[in-house]
Amino acid sequence: MNFPRAAGILLHPTSLPSAFGIGDFGAEAFQFVDFLVSARQTYWQVLPLGQTGYGDSPYQCFSAFAGNIYLISPEKLVDDGFLSGDDLQNAPEFPAGRVDFGAMIDFKLPLLKKAFDNFRQTSDQNIIDEFHDFCRENNFWLEDYALFRAIKFDQDQKSWQEWDEDLKLRRPEALEKARAELDDESFAQKFYQFAFFRQWSQLKNYANEKGVKIVGDVPIFVALDSSDVWCNPQEFKLNADGSPQVVAGVPPDYFSATGQLWGNPIYDWNRMRENNFSWWTARIYATLRLFDIVRVDHFRGFAAAWEVPATDETAERGAWVNVPGKELFQSLKNSLGELPFWAEDLGVITPDVEELRDSFGFPGMRILQFAFGGDAKNIDLPHNYINNSVAYTGTHDNDTTVGWFNSGAGSGSTRDDSQIKKEHDFCLSYLDSNGEEIHWDFIRAVWSSVAKSAVAPMQDLLGLGNDARMNLPASTSGNWYWQCKTGDFSDEIAERLRKWTEIYGR
Repeated sequence: MNFPRAAGILLHPTSLPSAFGIGDFGAEAFQFVDFLVSARQTYWQVLPLGQTGYGDSPYQCFSAFAGNIYLISPEKLVDDGFLSGDDLQNAPEFPAGRVDFGAMIDFKLPLLKKAFDNFRQTSDQNIIDEFHDFCRENNFWLEDYALFRAIKFDQDQKSWQEWDEDLKLRRPEALEKARAELDDESFAQKFYQFAFFRQWSQLKNYANEKGVKIVGDVPIFVALDSSDVWCNPQEFKLNADGSPQVVAGVPPDYFSATGQLWGNPIYDWNRMRENNFSWWTARIYATLRLFDIVRVDHFRGFAAAWEVPATDETAERGAWVNVPGKELFQSLKNSLGELPFWAEDLGVITPDVEELRDSFGFPGMRILQFAFGGDAKNIDLPHNYINNSVAYTGTHDNDTTVGWFNSGAGSGSTRDDSQIKKEHDFCLSYLDSNGEEIHWDFIRAVWSSVAKSAVAPMQDLLGLGNDARMNLPASTSGNWYWQCKTGDFSDEIAERLRKWTEIYGR
């Protein structure tokens, strides 16, 4: 797919300002779209919008199809008549600039339950019809997901791996019994999804009407504790009891000397090939209804995946196992048409990965923070970018630009002090910078490059340090909590970004 020369900002909705503990699809989201328009930006890039669980990672969700109900705006629920203004009066004082997930959930979940109770009593036939239409259109995933979530609530949030054997292995009598006993909670889960997609659709339509396209993110793997694996065990490499035989990860790299052990189950690609990749077709079909463009996470995993024995505690003893990526993407293209994909081709990139990417014309990624550890041939240096690529100052997995520039040994990478000094010296020389506004130097370098698409995280526009980092790979806590503050989407920043965007023809 041919992308125009354009630029955008990476900001996950949870990081929007909000008085309700977490960014949502309310007024601040619409104001951010207006900020992008003022700054002449074409793209708003987000992370996966799925329902998060333990650890709050958007890359470990309970479903590849369902939305994160904590992104539902309470104020818009008031606008729609599902809540009253009084229901929002007793909101606790949440910390500024940081999502307190526990306190947020304690506050927001009762609000959602109250909205559901009010919905059940509505006599508005239009909203009733809209809900039933939503359920019919999404029945291919919604029915199973609603039951899965209802059972989890009934089981005190235990993983389905710990459920009684009859439920765990989806024996028909156990499923029918659960459906009958948990009908109210299943109904509630469907309503929450209805509210999520209704609000997201309104926000996305607003953005599109203003000329802003949404770039979404599809993780290659799904969580073991998900409705996807519970409902489709035949699609994964599992043992007879439902436990994984092997799990996903990456070998030792820039971020971790022992690799990253993600723990996701691995697809049974032979089985998927036999049914013409129907699960993937349904997944991408749903994803393309959410987003205009899709960043395909861990793209190299579609050429070969790092499979680690499920009993291992690190990713060091894994092995690369081939994946039929070309067959998959061709099947998706045949079923869904042109694929508006950006390939996250980071990590151990081999010729087969490049061939897979290039055979479909997907643009790969270039990360400026990775540019200064080698010599002038480093592909992440702007003078080595190619036209069909997406250039970033950094991603959600990187430190912020200011944080990276001020980092020391052991701070989220495997570099030592001498390597860090060499990188800094090279960086300042290459950018002809004194380092005082290194974040803007990075933005200008990326914006001025030949890469068709240029993206910077919002933290880099704000010049924030390590405290604003979104995620530290290979860690299990302290991630995903960063949040903008009211006033961050300033006219001054928009004007400065608009200047570089216009000068460099984006």
